[in-house]
Amino acid sequence: MITEKEAVRISKFLSLVLRHQPETINLVLDENGWADVDLLIEKCNEKGVALNRELLEHIVDTNTKRRFSFNEPKDRIRANQGHSIDVDLALSAKEPPDVLYHGTAERFVAAIKELGLLKQQRQHVHLSAEQSTSIQVGQRHGKPVVFSVLAGQMHRDGFVFYLSDNGVWLTDHVPAKYLSFNL
Repeated sequence: MITEKEAVRISKFLSLVLRHQPETINLVLDENGWADVDLLIEKCNEKGVALNRELLEHIVDTNTKRRFSFNEPKDRIRANQGHSIDVDLALSAKEPPDVLYHGTAERFVAAIKELGLLKQQRQHVHLSAEQSTSIQVGQRHGKPVVFSVLAGQMHRDGFVFYLSDNGVWLTDHVPAKYLSFNL
């Protein structure tokens, strides 16, 4: 088996390909973001990223963020969310808990207080049901700050929420009036 460091490197490459730039390896995703597993493996290997079915299954099964999913026969794979390319994840609207969380870096606080949470280049704003997960997300970008999102009130006010296969809550925008934070 490969080292954890190598698994992380390949997982990041798969995120690039399945969420942002499938053209990097001349891969075409369907409208729901699915890729043929055999073709993905072939194209990765052609690009110098050593991948086989066993390794791919290991990465999907052990990724702590559960970024990827197989379909039932395991002949197709996709990223669960976080796409910057247009895909329809075919998610159903769900009623969120009253409070969700969003982790970011301290340097973004002023802009977020003014504009709210924007999806930027992604399809959705990502929110977590656990504050601890949001802290981890925020730490990737600097000193972490966690915003509490009044998701229940947003939902009652007509905002739509989705729950991805890996437990990430998604919405299009969180206006500043639904946010509070503690430094």
